[in-house]
Amino acid sequence: MSTAAPPADWHRLDPRTVLVTALVVAGVVSGAAIPVTLGLTRVFGFPAAVLQVLAGALLVIGVAAGADRVRWHRTRYRVGEERVDLHTGLLLVKRRSLARDRIRTVDLTANLMLRLLGLVTVRIGTGEQGSESTLVLDPVTRAEGERLRLLLLERAATASPGVHREGELAVLDPRWIRYAPVSFVAPMLGGAAAGAVMQVSDWIGAQGQVIEWVGDRFRETPLLWTIIALVLAALVAGVVGALGLWIEMWWNYRLEREAGGTLRVRRGLFTSRSISVEEARLRGVDLVEPLGVRLLGAARLDAITTGLAKDHEARNADHNTLLPAAPRTRADSVAADVLREPDTPTGAVLTPHPRAARGRRLRWSLAAALGPVLILTLLGALLTPVLLWIALGCAVVAVPVAVALALDAYRALGHALSGRYLVTRSGTVRRSTAALERAGVIGWTVKQSVFQRRAGLLSITATTAAGGGAYTAYDTDASEGLTFAADAVPGLLEPFLERSPKGA
Repeated sequence: MSTAAPPADWHRLDPRTVLVTALVVAGVVSGAAIPVTLGLTRVFGFPAAVLQVLAGALLVIGVAAGADRVRWHRTRYRVGEERVDLHTGLLLVKRRSLARDRIRTVDLTANLMLRLLGLVTVRIGTGEQGSESTLVLDPVTRAEGERLRLLLLERAATASPGVHREGELAVLDPRWIRYAPVSFVAPMLGGAAAGAVMQVSDWIGAQGQVIEWVGDRFRETPLLWTIIALVLAALVAGVVGALGLWIEMWWNYRLEREAGGTLRVRRGLFTSRSISVEEARLRGVDLVEPLGVRLLGAARLDAITTGLAKDHEARNADHNTLLPAAPRTRADSVAADVLREPDTPTGAVLTPHPRAARGRRLRWSLAAALGPVLILTLLGALLTPVLLWIALGCAVVAVPVAVALALDAYRALGHALSGRYLVTRSGTVRRSTAALERAGVIGWTVKQSVFQRRAGLLSITATTAAGGGAYTAYDTDASEGLTFAADAVPGLLEPFLERSPKGA
């Protein structure tokens, strides 16, 4: 096989990709080798099992490295005046190309192995759906990645109106780590840790011993306290996991405004990430306050922007987060700096919604809480009185919680116009205050159910090409909601208002 260099205007990936692949596969194989060796030992004995596992590991590593060597040899890219081209493949050659004027993101990521070797993965995207809208160069040198980022995101620098700061907008405050344990990630990680213990013990044939060991520890403990102790243990594991995950994701965090109007977020301890957002594509911000974080007076800040990568990997990487959970006042100040506004729209005084909206939330919450109680009551009447006591316990716990959440959800409702932005707020478990640039609204969707019509309410949604695509003011007064929409984007809703009865 020839290894002649490609033409001068074409570039190859860094050849150390083969080493990276071999080391990564070796790590994966090493992790799987222990349970596999223990399993084979029962059949062939320990020495023979070790030799078989070692031979299999070398074979897997060799095949993976060889396949990546072929991928490296058959992959090349170039940046032309108008297009970026990527050719790859051996038998089935793929030739992909993106127009440079459609490129919206050039993001750099590097796991620990790549960082040690001075390499990065470059993701060049147009922000459209599907993997075909993204070119991935994995890996290139960090210098080459930075060169591509600056080259492909180069725009004519234009001065934006309003007060603003250049350079550094926010940096990590280590005290923000206190918000990690109260996120919804902690209980999920606790459950995952318990499941992992059971799965690994099953792999090595010791699941029965693990269950027996736990049973011995709580043999004299009442069932209720046993359950509480196990739940607390899982929560502690979840808290530790949440702290570790936060450190990995947000260590070295920095938000900067670069020359030419680009916001850049850099973060990550072991895996470094660099995400760029063009201000020309920014349509607003979303102040997100999950329940646990909000109880501590904090919020995170997300960008509402067009053109962020939307392929599978990007959707799972907090791709649009500008600021992690931080004190609410800090989040508001960063929002003002990002939007180049003297006062943040997310802090605007909002118009409250009618009391009828509170009644709707109370009914929904009580129905959700009492539904399972009713089912347990019916089953208890038919099967066993034990279920009746369980139903009573569920009702005692669930009803007050449902009422509290419903009232909190009602207090969260609000909308307003703040300068160039329209603002909507809603949610209780996940409260969202979205400030959307009025010029970015491309349409309105008005929904009014039979029950809303009787209560004189409606929900009105601003549709946009940015962010989540839709931002809704729920259960507003009917006439007030339509007026809000008409004032937010003059001329867009008036033709429909003229043909609609007043208050409809």
